[in-house]
Amino acid sequence: MPGEGIDYSALIHEALIGVVREVLCKVAEDGLPGDHHFYLTFKTDHPEVVMPPGLKMRHPETMTIILQHQFWNLSVEERVFGVTLRFGGSKHQLTIPFEALTSFIDPEAEFGLQLGDSSAEEEDEVLGSESGQGHSPGESGPTTGKTGEVISIDEFRKKTE
Repeated sequence: MPGEGIDYSALIHEALIGVVREVLCKVAEDGLPGDHHFYLTFKTDHPEVVMPPGLKMRHPETMTIILQHQFWNLSVEERVFGVTLRFGGSKHQLTIPFEALTSFIDPEAEFGLQLGDSSAEEEDEVLGSESGQGHSPGESGPTTGKTGEVISIDEFRKKTE
């Protein structure tokens, strides 16, 4: 196998997704412990994302959802997770492949993972919050007053010239 290297970037990416998968599995089984809640940003244009067409039109590239008080039917599989959230007063099921995730943040634990490219940092809105209402960038959304360190996988990627 001369000329082949070890793709550490892919290994780290899969390990980080494994962390998110394991956390969501525990929450699906036992519920959220204490004041933990999650901000999950994902690429809505990923071909395997399943969401209502109206939401996809409003968020053609990325969206952030919050799993806190009002979420239902959280299910976790090897490649995807599903959850029901309230948008505009109506409940809707989302199915999100782990590969579509760009970030995972648990403000209570001051923990975050950057899973994808940095373009996801410009999300349109934060949706699925504790009140069931979305927050536009100009509005004040849910905050905890805590800041955490986001670990970027880009730090581990091989630099190309």
